[in-house]
Amino acid sequence: MTDNYFKLDDSLAYLNHAAVSPWPIQTARAVERFAMENARYGAANYPEWLKTEEHLRELIAWLINAPSSKDISILKNTSEALSVIAYGIVWNPGDNLVCFEQEFPSNRIVWESLSRLGVETRLVDLAGSADPETDLINTCDDRTRLISVSSVQYAAGQRMMLDKIGEFCRNRDVLFCVDAIQSLGAIPFDVQQVGADFVVADGHKWMMGPEGAALFYSRREIRGALQLNQFGWRMVADPGNYDEDGWCPSDSGTRFECGSPNMLGIHGLEASLRLVREIGVEKIFESIRENTDILIALIEAAPERVTLISDKTEHRRSGIVTFRVEGTDQKALYRRLMAKGVICAYRGGGIRFSPHFHTRPEDLEKAWSTLGDLL
Repeated sequence: MTDNYFKLDDSLAYLNHAAVSPWPIQTARAVERFAMENARYGAANYPEWLKTEEHLRELIAWLINAPSSKDISILKNTSEALSVIAYGIVWNPGDNLVCFEQEFPSNRIVWESLSRLGVETRLVDLAGSADPETDLINTCDDRTRLISVSSVQYAAGQRMMLDKIGEFCRNRDVLFCVDAIQSLGAIPFDVQQVGADFVVADGHKWMMGPEGAALFYSRREIRGALQLNQFGWRMVADPGNYDEDGWCPSDSGTRFECGSPNMLGIHGLEASLRLVREIGVEKIFESIRENTDILIALIEAAPERVTLISDKTEHRRSGIVTFRVEGTDQKALYRRLMAKGVICAYRGGGIRFSPHFHTRPEDLEKAWSTLGDLL
């Protein structure tokens, strides 16, 4: 499958899709075509570029099962989207929000910054929790305005039961924000079933797109309640009417897109998501699970000093497998693996492997053999 969709160097065992994914061949070609078109014709074909942008919105809406492509904004990254939410909500001093202590900094720092407005960020410790969703819910009170959680925790790959949190939020009139960067493109996701008000995700991980292009879903019923903090020609209802004296924001997701779009990133991500749709997310997840099965089996068959950090419980598993080697400097081991062509990450106090659907079993075996040699 790798040969059909990817052209990775044979010297690498690429197990780092939870950080930055290599581009599929068709994505690289789409970006190359776009670059050459720019070089030869400039913006002569801009109307066609806008069609590609609109198709990307449709693909994103399909990917998360949004009611409409009008619910989709295309922003620069997850952090920007989270900032739009954090500083769009009208807070009152004494309000609070709840998230996990172990969230990636993007989904923690932005909320903690609200302390200047008198908003409390309540952090729930995931470590050792037998029921993290219940712990999250029990931390809420009548001043809780929002819960923000990653669909998959970045360090150990723990998958959250979003339906349970979403039901609580709906019943209590609490806003629900999901950072889905570690699941979209790898694990089926249904925003309507989850009941999220907001979904954010960069495209450069499991969606296999370029950096600099991210999705932001906002539920139509609450979109207009977010205060706007960025303004420009493109976020208005009639962005092509440059001579209009007055203006009003668009009522679609474009109200959060203040200026010119990242057309190169749009072309790349559109090509990547076409591939995701062609293969099917269910089939992609099945292949990822097969690869994580292999990794977990290798870890459990290893000497006792190799310990699985990730939760292998069926409903908690994702595309991330993290482990540590006792009696070893984990950061140094990570650097040595990288130097040997095993592309991975140091996260959560251990080594994080994150294979995708196209990762070959021989790449997993090579990575594990390399680890054995280093030890």
